[in-house]
Amino acid sequence: MGNFENLSQQEAIAKIKELAEDIKICMFCTELSVRPIPTRPMSLQEVDDKGNLWFISSAKSNKNFEIKHDDEVQLMFAKNADAHFLSLFGKAVIYKDKAHIDEVWTPIAKTWFEEGKNDPDVTIIKVEPTEAYYWDTKEGKMITMLRWAAGAVVGKSIDDGSREGRLNV
Repeated sequence: MGNFENLSQQEAIAKIKELAEDIKICMFCTELSVRPIPTRPMSLQEVDDKGNLWFISSAKSNKNFEIKHDDEVQLMFAKNADAHFLSLFGKAVIYKDKAHIDEVWTPIAKTWFEEGKNDPDVTIIKVEPTEAYYWDTKEGKMITMLRWAAGAVVGKSIDDGSREGRLNV
């Protein structure tokens, strides 16, 4: 039995930053009205102070093409080892200017761009959250599992230390 803790403003941004930057890889979903929803793994570059999430992407990717036609995206982060989960819905904007690229570029991105950050296909995607939901544990997965076991042994429902709620940025 978990606890609901809806968070707003700076607390919500801090939770998004904490979970997304810890997990780092998300399933990035576009064309949300299409079935099956086009989904691919993406590596997060950063979460800024406003709660926006930043990604590096190729101008030639299907993802960029899909965002140009429908800017609504869904990001799903999951780290089972720590029982941290984040689902985020937002609006995506594609940037191609050098300043944005310089801000979030990492050397590992050269794997996908032969000319590095000067490659003409490098774009940056900013996702501005409009809705988000999280589920995590207050004291970590191990303590939560011990509480589950204790509840099973004594045959009672107990506070398992999990928490979940909406994040209103």
